[in-house]
Amino acid sequence: MPAAARKPARRPKLKTYHATMLVTRAEEWWVEAESVEDAQALLASGQGHHAAHGERVHVELERLDEA
Repeated sequence: MPAAARKPARRPKLKTYHATMLVTRAEEWWVEAESVEDAQALLASGQGHHAAHGERVHVELERLDEA
């Protein structure tokens, strides 16, 4: 059979799915402080500095919706 007469292979129809993911990553932060307690308080309030974004260490699927 000539190539022009062949029917194209059928592909399965794909659907789009949206997900809500909970992603945890480990980051290295630093802060200058007078004591351990002060450093902990500063870091807990987000007033530290981080060198780079960390790697993902845990990913959990929370919800999956069909569009």
